[in-house]
Amino acid sequence: MTTLDDAKAWRDQDPDPVTRAELETLIADAETGDAAAVAALRDRFDARLAFGTAGLRGELGAGPNRMNRVLVSQAAAGFARFLLGRESHPSVVIGYDGRVNSDVFARDTAELMAGAGVRAILLPRALPTPVLAFAVRHLDASAGVMVTASHNPPRDNGYKVYLGGRDHGSQIVAPVDGEIHEAILGVATTTSIDQLPRSTDFETAGEEVVDAYVAATVALVPHGDDAPARTPVPFVYTAMHGVGWEVARRVFVEAGLGEPTVVAEQIEPDGAFPTVAFPNPEEPGAMDLSYATASRAGAQLIIANDPDADRLAVAIPDASAEAGWRRLTGNEVGALLGWRAAERLRRQDRMAKLAASIVSSPALSEVARAYGLSYSDTLTGFKWVSRVGGLAYGYEEALGYLVDPEKVRDKDGISAAADFLALAGELAAEGRTIADHLRAFDERFGAFASAQVSLRVTDLARIGQIMAALRDAPPASIGGVRVDQVDDFIRGFGVFPPSDILRFWMEGGARVIVRPSGTEPKVKVYIDASSAEGTAEQRRAAAEAQVAALEEGMRALVA
Repeated sequence: MTTLDDAKAWRDQDPDPVTRAELETLIADAETGDAAAVAALRDRFDARLAFGTAGLRGELGAGPNRMNRVLVSQAAAGFARFLLGRESHPSVVIGYDGRVNSDVFARDTAELMAGAGVRAILLPRALPTPVLAFAVRHLDASAGVMVTASHNPPRDNGYKVYLGGRDHGSQIVAPVDGEIHEAILGVATTTSIDQLPRSTDFETAGEEVVDAYVAATVALVPHGDDAPARTPVPFVYTAMHGVGWEVARRVFVEAGLGEPTVVAEQIEPDGAFPTVAFPNPEEPGAMDLSYATASRAGAQLIIANDPDADRLAVAIPDASAEAGWRRLTGNEVGALLGWRAAERLRRQDRMAKLAASIVSSPALSEVARAYGLSYSDTLTGFKWVSRVGGLAYGYEEALGYLVDPEKVRDKDGISAAADFLALAGELAAEGRTIADHLRAFDERFGAFASAQVSLRVTDLARIGQIMAALRDAPPASIGGVRVDQVDDFIRGFGVFPPSDILRFWMEGGARVIVRPSGTEPKVKVYIDASSAEGTAEQRRAAAEAQVAALEEGMRALVA
């Protein structure tokens, strides 16, 4: 079949009037010889969004290389076949966020799962990803589907999958992703979606699921006579136009953490994301409204969730920063929550494990060493962190934290926010701040500094070229610092499966990690250094100087 034939076949089965009209126009223009329309069709039909360990994620639009009702229907039917091949009576719980078409994709999934003979349970409304991850375990479901593109650009949507049973509600990993992908292709290549059986005989979960999530999260915050004294800290909260506010507010209030001042312009779900170019708290400008709101309100802390509330960003007052506020890095928040987790385990006289992805700061491993706890590095992606055996706390530097693995096996920006606010309140009761606690961390464990370099490309082949160049001719030095050792993960390394990752160990103990992004057209570089010599200020200055030199060197190498 030609691209034009593929487009017509897709159009004929598309139930969405918007994407169907999009194809009608492109087909008509392409038939007149319009070069732009021909190119647009090829972009949509010469490739297909592949189902991987992160599920599906891409721009909304018509065709197999976009997110739309046809593609999602094929994914739902294929996933149903996979589940029926694993269990005789599987079940799936389905959640969705506030992005464009998330509710439509979720209902399509529920109807197709029910039509295929899978017990389907749809969450009652748009809710955070952590609620869906919790529901998989709480309802003892075989699987979970979350329709979300998390912190991706506004025009994106996605389809994330969890497995229950022996997977304990974690996201999928290889080789399961490949098996699901093959099942989806089996549907896509043989069946028009209008021939797939559908049923409205699916269940809608009650509020009990949300109530149970809130109760379990509130329980994480110490209460009672033995709890540390806590003075609630005035804080600002933003949902970044996502779905976090309703559930987060309940947790904050019921846990006694206080009622936040909200960023009014960003508090309600809005799939257009009108106040941010990129709804990711890490992106420049994304938290500007939070800073302005916090300054007006006289707040002492800013708490930000990304649109599906599985990530947490924190900002603290800083007179030296341009807006008077500094967003803490994911590694800083991760280290403080890890220290808190270690203290919690010590009080409980319990041994357990801390874990972080290999691109996260080595700070957490030093906390584990100081407390006599086990520690594991994992591959990048929370699906690996959440699967560590005996885990008590895990994080990755991209603002993902898991503070309560018994409740959720995925990053959870709401429970992490509650834990962080409880920490801030306990410090306030002692007359101290988060900034003071960061300095105390440097004094006790050493100062750890980190930086990232992200090289976005327009030609995906450039990513392979950059990785090949570094692999074939590794640099002898970076930023004037000698490279002592190179670890290449391409054929596997130690306990790690084959991965396109290079790790450079530097003279003095600093490290540089280079890998392609798993979700964006980028090469990402992670730089970490530490110092345990001198005062806290001297340690911090030395670590940051090492990172700055390495960052300059890596920018020159990968530019």
